[in-house]
Amino acid sequence: MSVTSDKSSVLLPVCLIIIAMISVQSGASLAKLLFPLVGAEGATSLRLGFGALVLSLIYQPWRTSVTRGGLLPLLVYGLVLGGMNFLFYQSIKTLPLGIAVALEFTGPLSVAILSSRRPVDFLWIVLAVLGLLVLLPITASSADINLKGALFAISAGACWALYIVYGKKAGIKNGQSTVAIGTLIAAVFFCPIGIAQNGLALFQWSILPIALGVGILSTALPFSLEMMALRRIPSRTFGTLMSLEPAVGAFSGLIILQEHLTLQQWGGMFAIMIASVGATLTIKPVPKKKK
Repeated sequence: MSVTSDKSSVLLPVCLIIIAMISVQSGASLAKLLFPLVGAEGATSLRLGFGALVLSLIYQPWRTSVTRGGLLPLLVYGLVLGGMNFLFYQSIKTLPLGIAVALEFTGPLSVAILSSRRPVDFLWIVLAVLGLLVLLPITASSADINLKGALFAISAGACWALYIVYGKKAGIKNGQSTVAIGTLIAAVFFCPIGIAQNGLALFQWSILPIALGVGILSTALPFSLEMMALRRIPSRTFGTLMSLEPAVGAFSGLIILQEHLTLQQWGGMFAIMIASVGATLTIKPVPKKKK
């Protein structure tokens, strides 16, 4: 195989992941523009509802036979997926997008560190804690950060950690349609919250085009692109690239929402990103079982 083909085989999935990250954070910024009209709860309902609709059309989950053993992981996966979306939207009501993503990222970072348990992980823990100390409203430099919003973001991160664990279990048993079924479960449990709060106002014709854009950008497009990328690159490379997400979120918030971060906040965010990259790169590969 030529060097050119080797580079192209790596470049394509990298581009897919970058596009997916931009798509997710652009969708979050777009959803935040809906908050004055339908609230965070309504935006969550619209994202999950339209996301489930588009993903169902793509993956046709009704053709999948869910086994008895695969039902519980799939149910938990759907619930934490919905919880992650709901809590994250609650957090960005009072937090800039980049800070919310950085705080949420402590969830997958914890999974990466716990997966390794090597002495070098102490360094990543220290970096992550330093980042949190800068971002959480416990110091003078971060006094303007809303505590309730920060707790929502960290709770969303806990859901993200469970999403990783149960998403893998559900995916093994249910294949590619896992994302569509999980999103449908999330929509069933969380869409009624936004509907109860907004009633028919949630279905205004002026809102629906934006809602469709949020569903596609935040859910359908990135999940599909990530699935394509994961089949082409190692999980470690995928995790390293995903560590860029807080920065993508911060730039999306800056460009679309005009959210400006302080130098200290950028520093805290990058500390968490570096910790995530380091934890991902130092995960000890699981030895293959001998046949």
